[in-house]
Amino acid sequence: MSPVNTVSAIGAAIRAERKRQRLTQTMLADLCGVSLSFISNLENGKPTTELAKTLNVINTLGLDLTLQRRGE
Repeated sequence: MSPVNTVSAIGAAIRAERKRQRLTQTMLADLCGVSLSFISNLENGKPTTELAKTLNVINTLGLDLTLQRRGE
């Protein structure tokens, strides 16, 4: 698995998982309690996306975010 180290990469991973689960952006927004524009901005890599809301989306999709030292 490739490292996810940019906002754009996080957005792309979220988009891919949303589509894998056959959810629309609207459906995901409703499940997460966020706006459709937030999901769109997140998936498009907007650099000022709120971390707490982003983590909520990640958790709602059933994904884990793991931090580890490079090279380990």
